[in-house]
Amino acid sequence: MRNRGFSLIELVIAIGVVGILAAIALPSFTSQLRKSARAEAQSFMTTAAGNQQQYLLNRRAYASSFGDLHTSVPPDLNAKYTFTVAAADGPPPTFSMTATAIGAQARDTCPTLLIDNAGNKTPPTCW
Repeated sequence: MRNRGFSLIELVIAIGVVGILAAIALPSFTSQLRKSARAEAQSFMTTAAGNQQQYLLNRRAYASSFGDLHTSVPPDLNAKYTFTVAAADGPPPTFSMTATAIGAQARDTCPTLLIDNAGNKTPPTCW
């Protein structure tokens, strides 16, 4: 009567195949996570830039902080980016918002994102 089950060789081969697949898939997965966080940061910055335009209409100047815009950075982005707002009274008034990647997000192909009052988005290849 033959025992049923896996031999040691079959088990080692299966573990090896799973290990190789994981080694191939993990870098791709982490890259996609960074792209997703970048897209979320871009969405937040675009929304905040729209809020800046409304603030300009109401106050004849741009807000110098997200608090003035009644906007806060989403909690999951706080660990991935540092957001700053710079406003100048002009004439004409201007603003720029910058997101600088921190931690593991800094390995993204676009570690710094910028948007200004004219709608210019830098670097253009990342938007």
